[in-house]
Amino acid sequence: MQTSIVIFTRVPKTGDTKTRLTTARGGILTDDEARMLYEGCLVDVINVCIAADCGEVKVCYNASGDRACLEQLLARSSDRSKIVEVYPDQGGSFDDCMQYAADHILKAGSGGAEPASVIIVGGDIPTLQPYIVQDAVKKLHSLAKAEPGGSALVEGACQEGGFSLVGFTSSTPFDFTRVFYNMDGITALDMLVAKAVDNKIPLAVVEAVPDVDIPVDLASMIPVVKALRAASAYNNAILVPVHTLQVLDELGLESTAPPPQR
Repeated sequence: MQTSIVIFTRVPKTGDTKTRLTTARGGILTDDEARMLYEGCLVDVINVCIAADCGEVKVCYNASGDRACLEQLLARSSDRSKIVEVYPDQGGSFDDCMQYAADHILKAGSGGAEPASVIIVGGDIPTLQPYIVQDAVKKLHSLAKAEPGGSALVEGACQEGGFSLVGFTSSTPFDFTRVFYNMDGITALDMLVAKAVDNKIPLAVVEAVPDVDIPVDLASMIPVVKALRAASAYNNAILVPVHTLQVLDELGLESTAPPPQR
């Protein structure tokens, strides 16, 4: 089964990237620092997808994003030649943009003897590891082969009822309508699962990977990436998020825990 691994991202831009981490929104970073952090995360995620080596690596970016700026970031990846396609979404809501990211791949590959498949990951998940991407592809393929129509869905959760990874095949009766934007207060992950249940889509889950949107996410991420760096000395399967760590080191960011009150 032909599989594409798509990194779904906005092109980092000062004042428009990870603004909930900035002092203007109650965070601790300047606008430039927030952009720098996301740039590091994005390059690390791309490197993970390349290292996973289980599908064609592609990047879908926001329609209003600066392609030249994005290319500068892609040049920092471990192997730019492994990124086989870079394409813009068509704007609209987050639902619309992610739908296009998938449709661009699946509609082009739907004429084959077996369904095409896509795995979509966010650019703000620096603790993602190659084995998680590989596990997602393996489970998606296994479910699709066991299903007469080839439909299958896989997800990897993140915090606050969201998901940081989603994948499905071209024959899967799934779309992103109202997944991220609905007026009923249903979380994105609950909506995804409900669509799978309602449409009897075989569903698999992989290890959760937290994203970094708000200060508490950043505080939680810092010890984890440091642990990955330390553990990599004893496990060569770990891919250290070196670009994220470099930014954290440059900015002097540390997580702290207040002493317990007695």
